Amino acid sequence: MMRSVYRIELWHVILLGVLFASLMPLSLLEPRAFFLGGVFVAVNFFLLALGVRWVLTPLGDHGRVWMGVAFLLLKFVMFLGLLSLLFFHFEFFVLSFALGFSTLLLAIICEGFYFCVRRSP
Repeated sequence: MMRSVYRIELWHVILLGVLFASLMPLSLLEPRAFFLGGVFVAVNFFLLALGVRWVLTPLGDHGRVWMGVAFLLLKFVMFLGLLSLLFFHFEFFVLSFALGFSTLLLAIICEGFYFCVRRSP
């Protein structure tokens, strides 16, 4: 399971780099907000994957389940807390943040296509 998460994160980094290289010369995005959105969603996704993996581990002991729940709680607090902090206390270009944020969705779609192509005979 974690290999697919790592591949999705790799796709995410590649897409961030490609979008940055193609849109920066046109001055269509603010780099700080773009990378902040990308890093924010990458950390959030990784904590979600790690928390779910530790909670749903077959025959996991009690400590691992509690650690998984702690990761999920940390992810939830981080998501809501940092998102509200970013939008209410910092001035940055929200469209660049949203573009960096949404590249993870594109990365998941790319990984899905790659998985289907790899599995087809």
